[in-house]
Amino acid sequence: MITFHLIAGIVASSIHVFSGPDHLAAVTPIVIETEKKAWKIGLSWGFGHISGMLLIGILFLFFNDLIPIDAISSYSEQFVGIVLIFIGLWSFYLIRKDNRKHVHIHSEEQPYVHSHKVDKAKNHSHSKTINQNIFSSFGIGIIHGLAGVAHFVLLLPIMSFETLDGINYVIGFAIGTLLAMTLYTLILGSITAYTKQKNKPQLYKGIRICSGILAILVGIYWLFFN
Repeated sequence: MITFHLIAGIVASSIHVFSGPDHLAAVTPIVIETEKKAWKIGLSWGFGHISGMLLIGILFLFFNDLIPIDAISSYSEQFVGIVLIFIGLWSFYLIRKDNRKHVHIHSEEQPYVHSHKVDKAKNHSHSKTINQNIFSSFGIGIIHGLAGVAHFVLLLPIMSFETLDGINYVIGFAIGTLLAMTLYTLILGSITAYTKQKNKPQLYKGIRICSGILAILVGIYWLFFN
């Protein structure tokens, strides 16, 4: 049954996801490099983010006197910055790597004797890349869930709710997180796929460069100025 508290949780988490430049900057380069099924990146990040929030929440409720929760959250914020910078540098590494590959493109006169074998190897490599990126985005989501006190602020309303209303709010928060990031990665993945289908390599390269720069800049801000 859809309730006010469920909707409130969805709205609150959606705003949280889209208003966090570190969230978007973290998954954008990964989505662009994944090519197909990019929505899985957003979904896995969402599950990771929820897992991280639940973990820090449980620690706060049951072990607040024994574990330095504030220190964990603070160090997680610093780690988010480092991860974002690494993601940006990784994006530029892949761009440079692809540029080197283009130098060795076979001419049209080259026989296609091994075309089926190459495609099979490429598909296998692509599937491996998707799985690696999904795992990476899940891990990044966990780090984001552990970082910052904003999550406590977002979940504070449940303290004044009755048990059932609080559960609905938390469920809504989880649903909103998954929907928001999945929608973002789906749209971004579609745009990336469009640039490839229309054979616009310069536009595709420009998107990759911008995503790498965004990740690095947000990472530097998060690491030194946040």
